[in-house]
Amino acid sequence: MCMPKLDNTHIADRLRERLADLKSDKEVAAREIKKLLNKEQLKAVEEEKAKQKKLKKERIARTKEQQKEFGYKSIREIYIDAYEQAINDLDEVGAWNKKLRDAEVKQARIYMDSLSKALKDGKTTEQAKNIANNDLTRAGLARIDGAKHVYQSKRDKEVFELEEQLKKQLGIKDIHDEDDT
Repeated sequence: MCMPKLDNTHIADRLRERLADLKSDKEVAAREIKKLLNKEQLKAVEEEKAKQKKLKKERIARTKEQQKEFGYKSIREIYIDAYEQAINDLDEVGAWNKKLRDAEVKQARIYMDSLSKALKDGKTTEQAKNIANNDLTRAGLARIDGAKHVYQSKRDKEVFELEEQLKKQLGIKDIHDEDDT
């Protein structure tokens, strides 16, 4: 089974986490750093490393002040700059809008496929709509008829029942019960 590909909604969070690790001087593996950057960003990092190497050969600094004056950067600082630029370049709102649009397309495709298949099988229009809405429920998507159905497996039901029993035994009130008072 392969891992799902990361989209921009996931990458943004991970970039922020890695950036915080880098800024707090935590040790981060190079492959972990490079994993979240795209090809252009990695190319920019390599160019900056080459530029720094050339700078350090041309202008030798003897003190920290001279290093700052000449514009020396450590590899960590180069990665921090790259991560900050990557976060600025991400379009998180666009990524979320794309996810919503994709979900709507998937919902429409499942509904229409199920509806047309049921109609071809000789079902009435009402039966076909119910079948299509049931397929949406199975896919974990919102139903077109607006009905709210939550699918729970047998194990989920048992876990929720056990959780309720434990809450009663421990005297824990539900959050929703506290809002009503």
